[in-house]
Amino acid sequence: MQSRWLFATSLVLLIAACGRAAAPDAGWTFVSAEAFAAELQAGRPPSARPLTLVDVREPELYAAGHVTGAINLPWPGVKETAASTLDKDHAIVLICHGGPMGNEIAARLVAAGFTDVRNLDGGMRAWRGPVEPG
Repeated sequence: MQSRWLFATSLVLLIAACGRAAAPDAGWTFVSAEAFAAELQAGRPPSARPLTLVDVREPELYAAGHVTGAINLPWPGVKETAASTLDKDHAIVLICHGGPMGNEIAARLVAAGFTDVRNLDGGMRAWRGPVEPG
């Protein structure tokens, strides 16, 4: 019984860790919901790259409410279209349900030559900032 509990606990911890942290050399980073909300509220400095927010959730979830200004490139099609659809000169912030889908897209964008890519840590589950429907 104790070995089953240990196995189950280990499995839960492994699953929780998967997709959570970008490797130091991944070329992209996480941004916390709090830090990103503060960044949006402060506004981008004139010298900053333009910002593109990419919500990779299903269209019905995007329509129910998304971060103001985000575009919807839904999963799983975004895996094949993101690099050709998005502008490499923009700062990209990826938004999904909880984070892991954004990790995969971030890695693909970096592999395609994007240099300013972040994933919203915790995705929409963590977001407490303004949302808009539509």
